[in-house]
Formats: sequence, C-alpha cells, structure tokens
Amino acid sequence: MASQLFALCFDAIQPLRLAQFWSGLLGWEMTEGPDDPHGPHTGITLSPSDDTGFRIRCLPIQEQKVGQNRMHFDLTSTSLEAQQLTVAKALGLGAQHIDVGQRPEEGHVVLADPEGNEFCVIEPGNNFLSDCGFIGALACDGSQEVGYFWSEALGWPLVWDQDQETAIRSPHGGPKITWGGPPLMPRTGRDRLHFDITPPAHVDQQAEVERLRSLGATRLDDADQAAAGRVAMADPDGNEFCVLTPR
Repeated sequence: MASQLFALCFDAIQPLRLAQFWSGLLGWEMTEGPDDPHGPHTGITLSPSDDTGFRIRCLPIQEQKVGQNRMHFDLTSTSLEAQQLTVAKALGLGAQHIDVGQRPEEGHVVLADPEGNEFCVIEPGNNFLSDCGFIGALACDGSQEVGYFWSEALGWPLVWDQDQETAIRSPHGGPKITWGGPPLMPRTGRDRLHFDITPPAHVDQQAEVERLRSLGATRLDDADQAAAGRVAMADPDGNEFCVLTPR
C-alpha cells in the first residue's frame, strides 16, 4: 500500500494572512492551531470543500522567500469571464500580477499570493485540465524520474508521460500533479512548499521511510522535524517532504 498525500504545506512569515487568502479564494474552511495528530506544529489548516483530497497547511517561519517556487497551483476557468472574475477576486484578497517570463500571447494569468507564492489562472479550453476541478493541477519543476517516484510513493497512476514530462492523479480524482522535465530551475534555498505524507494504515513510519528510500528518496537530518515525530526526506530531485506518524 502507498502513502497518502496529507497536506501541501506553505511556509509563511504571516501564516494567518496567507491562510485567509487561500481560504477566500478556494472557499475552504480554515482551522487555527495544532489541528492534527502529527505533532505539535502550530499553524493553520485549510480543509478542502471539493475532491482535492489533501489539505493546505500554512506554517510559521522567519526566513523571507528567495527565488521562484518549484511548484505552483494552476487554477481552471470555465470561460473568459470566469477567468477574469477569479483574477479580480485574487487581487481583491491581496494577490498581485507578476512576470515570470510568460509571453503576451499566452492565455494564462500569473499571480502571486500575499507571501509571493506564484500561481496561474488558466484560460478556458485547456484540454489537459478539462476534467479537473478549480485546482486543476499542482505544476512542479521536476524530472521524469521524480514523476515516477511520486507515482510509486502515492500509488497514483501516470496520466501523462511524454517528452520527459510526467503527470499523476489520484484514482479518486482531484488535481493532477505535473512535472515539466528539464531544464530544471536552480535551487535557491529551502523549499517554501513541501508535501506532508502519511504511511498507509497499520504501516510503521520507519518501514515506510525505508520503502521510500528504496524508491530513490533520501533521509534528511532535521532535528526540528524529528522532535515532532516527523521524518524529513528529499525526493530524487532534492525536493523536501515529511513522513508523518501513522494516523
């Protein structure tokens, strides 16, 4: 059995402000405090109101964001009007337009949330995301190898595997997770976003860590995570993630 994607975690200088933004934009319920059994981390959790299948957690840190994130949300639109309304709503909640090198003829709109985390509002008619919900994809900078790793780690089948680009999706639906293939962006410091995953029921945390190592992950020496009963790891591309204690 495979691990479950428990949460996508955002490190934030102002976690409450960030949680309020994403709660308002996605319409997800917000819970403050240590709301889950996986350790004493304070933070704010957003619970999905759709088939997304994982939470968003906003965790406090002191370090400022440096460089572009290696993963971002692609939000879908059913019409040009809907796209414009999503952009207007995001701006009203505190987002801003940013330039990451997108071309004028491209139909998507690139924004950043109040902590500077990039996301895209995709134009209508995108066939790849046509069967997805409002969060169409979590788009990642990454190799083909890392797509294969996460497919095995989570037990999600590949739904795209061409020209070194890969994508996986839960059998239960929800967003796709995509990796764009080479060239990869240079790493600019600790990941601002990371996955929290939980072992399958009745599977020991250490046993799951060893399974993930056999798939190509490495264990990291992170005293803070270890003190909370979490095992810090990195996938084959070096992206950090945490294995939580079994639920």
